[in-house]
Amino acid sequence: MKQSQALDILKSGENVFLTGSAGAGKTYVLNQYIDYLKARKIRVAVTASTGIAATHMGGSTIHSWSGIGIKDRLSLSDLRSMNTRQYLKKNLEKVKVLIIDEISMLHRNQMEMINQVLKHFKNQKGAFGDIQVIFAGDFFQLPPIGDSPIRERFAFMSNAWVEADLKICYLTEQFRQSNNSLNHILNEIRTGEVSNSSILRLEAAANTILKDNWEPTKLYTHNVDVDRINKAELLKLSGKTKIFKAQTKGNPKIIESFKKSVQAAEIIDLKLGSKVMFVKNNPDMGYINGSLGEVIGFSEDIGFPIVRLLNGKKITAALDSWSIEDDAGKSLAKYDQVPLRLAWAITVHKSQGMTLDAAEIDLSKTFEKGQGYVALSRLKDIDNLKLLGFNATAIAVDSLALKADKRFQQLSSENEIRFINEKDLAKEAKEFIEWCDGLTDPKEIEKHAKKEKAKGFKKSTYEQTKDLVLKGLNIIEIAEERGLGVSSIISHLIKLKAEYPKLDIDKFKPNTADLLKIKAAHTKYQKVKPEDEPVKLGVIRNMLKNEYEYSDIKLAMLFI
Repeated sequence: MKQSQALDILKSGENVFLTGSAGAGKTYVLNQYIDYLKARKIRVAVTASTGIAATHMGGSTIHSWSGIGIKDRLSLSDLRSMNTRQYLKKNLEKVKVLIIDEISMLHRNQMEMINQVLKHFKNQKGAFGDIQVIFAGDFFQLPPIGDSPIRERFAFMSNAWVEADLKICYLTEQFRQSNNSLNHILNEIRTGEVSNSSILRLEAAANTILKDNWEPTKLYTHNVDVDRINKAELLKLSGKTKIFKAQTKGNPKIIESFKKSVQAAEIIDLKLGSKVMFVKNNPDMGYINGSLGEVIGFSEDIGFPIVRLLNGKKITAALDSWSIEDDAGKSLAKYDQVPLRLAWAITVHKSQGMTLDAAEIDLSKTFEKGQGYVALSRLKDIDNLKLLGFNATAIAVDSLALKADKRFQQLSSENEIRFINEKDLAKEAKEFIEWCDGLTDPKEIEKHAKKEKAKGFKKSTYEQTKDLVLKGLNIIEIAEERGLGVSSIISHLIKLKAEYPKLDIDKFKPNTADLLKIKAAHTKYQKVKPEDEPVKLGVIRNMLKNEYEYSDIKLAMLFI
């Protein structure tokens, strides 16, 4: 199916599964539809199954947006608890269209929970609360993580998938790879039959000499190889190493689980010039899980890394928290660390959704079907691939995914005929806009489209906090107004103080007694702290026998 017809079907309001090979333009079609909806003032939620995919879509993870988090199932008690979270009510009650990208990595249990949550918040019995849902992805790419057999994890095996009555739009044009040998190899992998000539071409890629002006991204299937490369690259950099150690509190068993699962390691070594990746979602601070950048400095106040993202934006990577709470909201365990990891090399898993000019890839330890296809399809041309090795699993695809893909192609072909009448689709599109209470007048649409485009130039999150400071609001009022935590607002104040020395923030100063106590502890700490080690709030807090919260100490640091 061509992109134009798929877009017309999306506009008609049908629930859709948008698929096709890597580089077929799925993201392009989605972005076209998102712009179309926003211009008509229709509330659309743009999400993805992973942080890195969400980066490319400019959205959030479906887990965060829907409130399902890392749960395996939802009880009635969970749903009632979710009703008290205002940001969830705002997300779910007003949304008219939900987009989930990289659907292949969403577990079928998670699909069922999203269906359950939307039905609950919309108070509707229809699939996904009777809103339009659009799933995009390719089931030849990486499958959902889990211990169960792969065939029990695929989203298309869920009752919710069947209930949604999705119309399949299988894009067949190729925009990433031209009609070259790499495209031919990828198509053979998708059929489950890779020829000897293709295998020989992949083997020959071991001898590729990449252009000198390109620093290729290195992709590996295992974290241990990624860590080895990153440590070696860090050693090549001159300058002092800044050490960041995680601060923990709470149940020891949960803390140990955090140390194993959180991608921000317990001890992180960084230098100027380090290539890094953010490993946590914090869109208010300007990053989400998967954002790539380079360390260009360390903040003067506490010494947090200053990271320049690939888009040029500069972000101070302050402490972030991973925590688990009981049903009453009481913290059971907390893990605080700068949300970064070294990123000269990344795993194939983290590369999904990227387009690379050149890459050095090692698939010799491939352990999951789909890893090889994902890695190879990141590139535009095989001449820009240095393939260090591969095994049989790297060029294999799951048999159920293969069977499903053939069925998807068949259904898409039927839909090309079924939805061939453009006038009927245009009529349905108008009716859908009206159902969504969207704009239909061309002049109003043009006016609102310009307004939406202008939003791309809106004030930064720090500038928005600055405006509220100037209005005279206190920290708690600012946090409530922004929908952020107090700690985030204090981080904003630290940045604002550096950028606007004349900004009056004296009204936020702690009382004299508290300030003197924290200052005394800070002074004592400075005398014993290594010169190149950043200030650790946890150490100061321990010196004060946990009398103050991290946010209290962080705020006091503004005035010391």
